[in-house]
Amino acid sequence: MIEQDAWTAATVKSLVDASSFDILVHRHRTGESMPSTKKLRTIVERVRQIIFPGYFGEINLKSDTLSYYMGVLVDEVYEMMADQIFSGLCFICEAESDRDLQGKRARAEKIAHDFVNGLAELRRLLITDVNAAYLGDPAANSVGEVIFCYPAIRAISSYRIAHSLFVLGVPLIPRIITEMAHSETGIDINPEAVIGEYFTIDHGTGVVIGSTSIIGNNVKLFQGVTLGAKSFPLDENGNPVKGIPRHPIVEDNVIIYSNATILGRITIGHDSVIGGNIWVTNDLAPFSKVVQTKNKSTEFFHGGGI
Repeated sequence: MIEQDAWTAATVKSLVDASSFDILVHRHRTGESMPSTKKLRTIVERVRQIIFPGYFGEINLKSDTLSYYMGVLVDEVYEMMADQIFSGLCFICEAESDRDLQGKRARAEKIAHDFVNGLAELRRLLITDVNAAYLGDPAANSVGEVIFCYPAIRAISSYRIAHSLFVLGVPLIPRIITEMAHSETGIDINPEAVIGEYFTIDHGTGVVIGSTSIIGNNVKLFQGVTLGAKSFPLDENGNPVKGIPRHPIVEDNVIIYSNATILGRITIGHDSVIGGNIWVTNDLAPFSKVVQTKNKSTEFFHGGGI
């Protein structure tokens, strides 16, 4: 029988062999910190407490103490956000000469300040999403029920927080936030996507919204909808070209029913309706209606096409 000390030593030796995990290693220098999913989850929950007072956490809604509690939350979000943004800025550094940690800290604090200053606008946007969900679902008994219970609001609120950070130039952190919501709700919204006001997702599970998607105002998606890429152009080395527009544009007042798949950089014209289980790869004119008939064929109205 192998001695435990010898067995442990042999195992540790194999695990620390750099050649066994070299491709996984993110090299960072002394003084840099890595982002923390635990802290980011706390930040998102604190922001939800600020956006929806009384619904999350233990914020006191009494008029004489609300300012105090809100001030504490805002300060906490600022401090934690600045720390995590700093970690994100450090994470993407590759050059050994890039050691301006003081400059990165100052930039992180400025971004966190700008994020906190945008919380009122973030609340305004999310209120439109809550109203869209409430007014668009006969099963919703109150706005409070939507806030408490609907996975779409959890996913969309995480998206709007993450998108705000993306717009402010924060790397990595936005994607972590939306992927945490993806794990919780089954709704996958890339933080780079652009989404207008009064957005809602009914039921939600299985929805995918790609990074270069653009969604207008008053758009409603049902479960299983995919706004995806039709193809992935390759560079001279055979690797996918990143950063090019490859996802759909959905204009205002569009409804897309369950399990519809919309692929490529196409435009779904305003006031259109796409039925369930439809595959769309070409532009649709405004006021189009695409439905699946009883014999499984597809019918178009107002000049639509796939």
